[in-house]
Amino acid sequence: MLDLETLTRPVDIYCERTGPGFWAEPWNALSNLSFIAGGLWGWRTATARGERSAAVWTLIWLAFAIGVGSFLFHTFAQVWAVFADTIPIWAFVALGSGIAAVRIGGFRPGTVLVAFLVLIGVGAMLSASGGSSAETHEPPPLNGSLQYAPAVLALAVFAVLGYACRHPLRHWVAAALVTFLLSLTARTFDMAVCESLPTGLHWIWHLMNGLLIGLVLQIVIRAGDPVRPGLAAGRARA
Repeated sequence: MLDLETLTRPVDIYCERTGPGFWAEPWNALSNLSFIAGGLWGWRTATARGERSAAVWTLIWLAFAIGVGSFLFHTFAQVWAVFADTIPIWAFVALGSGIAAVRIGGFRPGTVLVAFLVLIGVGAMLSASGGSSAETHEPPPLNGSLQYAPAVLALAVFAVLGYACRHPLRHWVAAALVTFLLSLTARTFDMAVCESLPTGLHWIWHLMNGLLIGLVLQIVIRAGDPVRPGLAAGRARA
């Protein structure tokens, strides 16, 4: 049961945090501006291209929400802020993957909805099973990065299919996948480098993921251009 005592329990799983203070993680907190930058990049492109999809605009707003939620988590560092941090992230992953599946993969929205409800469920289970102990302050296995395995898998599938069908956006998808793998590496080894690097590596995760979010937004927005065929069209031409 999530009572007030549980929700306000401190969370200390990052190398940079050495105390309960609001600004105990300045690098981790301020690097969240990268998410805002990624959202603004998407906003500018969507406006320039006359994007009308409510789903795409929701995705752009979720990019801003990720920046705000992560900032709250790395400043207040309490259990309630975990939800402010993770809910926008998983909403972005699910919605972004769904839009890409429709616009790039040519799948029907109904099929995509079922698939990504499963994705959300798997991600939630991995997140829960990989959670840290608020009492021992010990990081989970791989520093909690295992929960992002479904997102890596989704990007990898899109990258492989994109190159197989020579989709015009295949290089963008590959760049997003490489960016995500690099950011996950920084997140995973954050606690391992504490002794030699007091600031840790989690802020690099933020910077790289800000770029990743910008790339994902560019992909789904540009995929809505009618001159860009989906994978299904690519298979038909082959």
